[in-house]
Amino acid sequence: MNRELLKHVIFDQHEVIRSATIVPRRYHLDPQGNYVITGLRRSGKSTLLYKVARDLVRDGAAWNQIIYINFEDERLAEFTSADFNDILLAQSELSDREGYFFLDEVQNIEGWEKFARRLTDSGRRAYITGSNAKMLSSQIETTLGGRFLVKHVTPYRFDEYLDALGKSRDEAALYSTSGRGALSAAFDSFYTYGGFPESLRYEAPREYVESVYQKVLLGDVVARNNVRNPQAMRVLVKKVAETVHNEASFSSLHGMLKGIGYGLSKAALIEYLGMIEEAYLLFVVKNATAKFVEREGSPKYYFSDNGLLNLFLVNKEPVLLENEIAVAMHDVYGDALCYLKSAKNGIDVDFYVPERGLAVQVAYSLSESARSREIDNLVKLAKVDDAVNRLVIVTKEDEGDLDVEGAHIEVIPAWKFILRDLYSQPSA
Repeated sequence: MNRELLKHVIFDQHEVIRSATIVPRRYHLDPQGNYVITGLRRSGKSTLLYKVARDLVRDGAAWNQIIYINFEDERLAEFTSADFNDILLAQSELSDREGYFFLDEVQNIEGWEKFARRLTDSGRRAYITGSNAKMLSSQIETTLGGRFLVKHVTPYRFDEYLDALGKSRDEAALYSTSGRGALSAAFDSFYTYGGFPESLRYEAPREYVESVYQKVLLGDVVARNNVRNPQAMRVLVKKVAETVHNEASFSSLHGMLKGIGYGLSKAALIEYLGMIEEAYLLFVVKNATAKFVEREGSPKYYFSDNGLLNLFLVNKEPVLLENEIAVAMHDVYGDALCYLKSAKNGIDVDFYVPERGLAVQVAYSLSESARSREIDNLVKLAKVDDAVNRLVIVTKEDEGDLDVEGAHIEVIPAWKFILRDLYSQPSA
């Protein structure tokens, strides 16, 4: 690799970093740590590194110590693992002081993890980003040997979305009439179009989200994995979107595709779903009471950002509301978040966190039909599970308290539940 070219790439990137608008995020990076930062494409990973670079310069580092390589720069299209050493040589030519290495979207370069280990073994500081969960495979973790801390970055969540818009979310905003109105209006836009940071710049954010989706699906999933039937992959994502808030077994999804003429084997379908999850488009929530096989085979699928899910829906605001609550709760509780469906007890609860004794139903509004269904399931659960200590119905606007057959149920608007009950907790 031509080292003069590498220097051009580095100094051009310095200009990008200097001019970037940086909105504070919830993520804290230890100043002494090396990091692998993963997450959905366009979720803000690079901007997080821009802040690290600017903080280093603020604290005394020179710009020629900041070795930032964006591996999606078209000038590096022919870069291979054999060229990594040229990065070290270029750094030594730029400065006789230590370098700080930023390797952005490096997952396409085979052998990157060995170079990362070499950096840290020699005492250099390194920050790495990638848009695929394969970066955290057991093989790579073994190669890196605990030398890196891992941080998962998501698109803006509602609190960050408000911060980016300069809208208050303090107690006065939560409880005053005008503040609540402003928060409710902001949530309407957020849960419809999602939280990709750059989407806030666009008058038509849906078009921007569509472009991100196409890049993730065609680039991060189809091209990277050499998918043989990309159209079947597209239809599979659409069918998953249609199942959101319902269980979706491999068999049922296979039947859906077969019914419209896609002869994809079940094994291939399972493999495709794994690829989609690895690109952070989807995550799963499993049944707390199911047997192991059922838990693995019949999860609920949710999209990692509402803007993505909304690409596939027409007039499905209740589905968007549930997806957003799934995203927010998954951020806080991770794999401890379950749903609860028991044929034995006739219980069907949207979200359940056994460790916290928290059960949550999501209902767009407490109309008479929804009221009976949501309340009855929570009351049934309270009667059979002494560990449950908090019952909640999250709605779009309704609020209040219900006492039914000895069970106390809180009714909370989604925006308030997210800000007060979830994101008021310590940042990651």
